[in-house]
Amino acid sequence: MSWSWTLYRYLAIQFLTGVGIVCSGFLFLALSIDIVDLFDKTAGRGVPTGVILSMALLQLPSLGLKLMVFAVLLGGVFAFVRLSRSQELIAVRAAGVSAWNLLAPPLTVAVLLGVVCVTLFTPLSARLLVQYAGLEAKYIRGQASQLDVSRNGLWLRQGDAKRQSVIHALRVADQGVRLDDVIVFLYGGEDQFLGRIDAHSAVLETGAWTLSDAWVSGAEGRPVHHAVFNLPTTLTPPQIQESFASPDTISFWDLPGFIMTAQQAGFSATRYLLYFDSLLVLPAMFAAMVFMAASFSLRLARLGGMGRVVLYGALSGFGVYFFSDITQALGESSILPAPLAAAAPAAAAILIGMTLVFHREDG
Repeated sequence: MSWSWTLYRYLAIQFLTGVGIVCSGFLFLALSIDIVDLFDKTAGRGVPTGVILSMALLQLPSLGLKLMVFAVLLGGVFAFVRLSRSQELIAVRAAGVSAWNLLAPPLTVAVLLGVVCVTLFTPLSARLLVQYAGLEAKYIRGQASQLDVSRNGLWLRQGDAKRQSVIHALRVADQGVRLDDVIVFLYGGEDQFLGRIDAHSAVLETGAWTLSDAWVSGAEGRPVHHAVFNLPTTLTPPQIQESFASPDTISFWDLPGFIMTAQQAGFSATRYLLYFDSLLVLPAMFAAMVFMAASFSLRLARLGGMGRVVLYGALSGFGVYFFSDITQALGESSILPAPLAAAAPAAAAILIGMTLVFHREDG
């Protein structure tokens, strides 16, 4: 049968409408839960309500991006079920349109939606999430620890509201435990400058940085040499890694450069490689969700049972999510290469979905 652009445009609109409805419901639910959680975390801290609501809105795009896979899956189920209930899907199938032609418009929309999410939405989400992280550190965690890697070295901030240290190092080793060519700026409350330390190296011990060949000067600028100088700290090696920028706070376009810089600075970039590869395969994952949704909905058109279709769709979505968590853990532990760990869930979902569609169509 020759392609009817009117039909395929209609199917694409129906699919996009279904995804939009489900996504809106997910976003409303996520926002409500996040607001309640933030009120619970800030209870007794005197945080203004406006700040709490702003934090929830800043985090919402990131939550929405994580929920989009489920939105595409259940949105596809919703669209196909609605077409079945109105007999439109049955009429289209009776006219000789194969399942593969029927799925062409939703697949096209899903892939384009994935491309838009990766290229346009993730930069916005990352920028807002950075602002959220700053507010969270200020109003919830009360911590000033922050790590930033640039092409000119590493910057690390530690301390609290009363006393802070800003550490700069040109080189890093042992995942941030050893620093070379170190400069430390000491500050008191209200950003009062207290002094500076120049050291050949710094090693993170329990409760302190051990600086070797250190020149310590106060606010007046008179340097005093110390062969070994201990700078108190509450940081631990795991906390340094946790302070490293979260992958989802970095724009898709900035990730390649960030990965290169982190590797040059001596840090493992496995998490960032895995996140970048998962973004690259996101359009394929959306396409896989269309296959999964169609595999259940085509059976509905013949045998009925909407409740069963929705249940199977939800279970398949959680199955893909669980498998993604497993492959991500294997990728982060370097058991699997990052590209394979990122692509495996999408590839498995596509193969399973296509197999089920083949079975419904020709079996």
